[in-house]
Amino acid sequence: MPTVAVIGGGPAGLMAAEMLAAGGVQVDVYDTMPSVGRKFLLAGVGGMNITHSEPFEAFVSRYGARATAIRPLLDAFPPDALRAWVETLGVETFVGSSGRVFPRDMKAAPLLRAWLHRLRESGVRFHVRHRWLGWGKLGALRFSTPEGEHLVQADAVVLALGGGSWAKLGSDGAWVPLLAQRGVELAPLLPSNCGFDVAGGWSEHLRSRFAGQPLKTVALRFTDTAGQPHERRGELMLSDGGIEGSLVYALSAPLRDAIAAQGALTVQLDLAPDKTPVQVAAEVAHPRGARSLSSHLQSRAGIRGVKMALLREILPADQLNDPIKLAHAIKSLPITLAAPRPLAEAISSAGGVRFEALDPHLMLRGLPGVFCAGEMLDWEAPTGGYLLTACFASGRAAGQGALRYAGCESASPGS
Repeated sequence: MPTVAVIGGGPAGLMAAEMLAAGGVQVDVYDTMPSVGRKFLLAGVGGMNITHSEPFEAFVSRYGARATAIRPLLDAFPPDALRAWVETLGVETFVGSSGRVFPRDMKAAPLLRAWLHRLRESGVRFHVRHRWLGWGKLGALRFSTPEGEHLVQADAVVLALGGGSWAKLGSDGAWVPLLAQRGVELAPLLPSNCGFDVAGGWSEHLRSRFAGQPLKTVALRFTDTAGQPHERRGELMLSDGGIEGSLVYALSAPLRDAIAAQGALTVQLDLAPDKTPVQVAAEVAHPRGARSLSSHLQSRAGIRGVKMALLREILPADQLNDPIKLAHAIKSLPITLAAPRPLAEAISSAGGVRFEALDPHLMLRGLPGVFCAGEMLDWEAPTGGYLLTACFASGRAAGQGALRYAGCESASPGS
């Protein structure tokens, strides 16, 4: 019986293992952590967002510059198919008000337990505390284990080692030099779905009183280096030295790239996106009598709390006291971003194995029999189910590719 090694026990690796086991090969899954699925479980904290229900064309567009490369994977395993697959594990799903798809109980652990049980029943063997060290003589896979170095021979290999944004859960990017040594074309790992530092940082007053507080119903605008305008509404949060949150994460790729090209980027924050500039100007100019500026803006324009604090942080006194300039700032408050937060703090990472280094079955062109899947590939997407969907879809494709390579093409499931 052919044997295939799957290195990495996240969603991409486990899906590859499922495809391989269903095709009749012996599958061994290796993971550096004490148990598999650690990052998958973390993704379920606060609600397991599996995928998204938006129309397919809009869904594919979320992968930005790599949408064309990701599309064939999603064509073969679209969000609806992923949702149906989840339900084969006995886990019901539902569509939330935002269009995101969740398990009925909102938890990741029951799904993972059912999945691992099915994989074990199909003959998949798991080897934890096995850190991949590359290749030894005669192409053997090298692993560091608590008992010392271990060598493994396999007919094919699926690498699903994650990106570089969760070192404590095993996604530490340690595979990058191992593949670079073999001449694999790689893009640098970069933070994605991350926060950003503001130039000069916040004042101690703002940090101590408002860090961690959300700015609800705001809009963020900027123009990237290609002259492309970006605007999005949502919610963000002040961090100790900048901004983060879902609104920022959704725009993190163009923000990061613009800062890399220019050294810094000034964005415009609309604190009252439900009001037109004319309406805001009228409200701010309305006579306030003996009321303080804070009370006036709260009652007339809905500016309160952290929004008011941010205006005071950024605007000099003469602008705060000028109704025309203040109204303009409420609709277009300039914030200069200096740098993305470090990769170790990001939700996910960009960069990795370039698709140009892979064949259509996700096999490395320069390393026959070695397939790659998941976040270690050179793509990125916002949160909202897009990350997991592409991991599942690429794992499925890599598993099917390895199955063909191992000589079981006729048994390849779903091909």
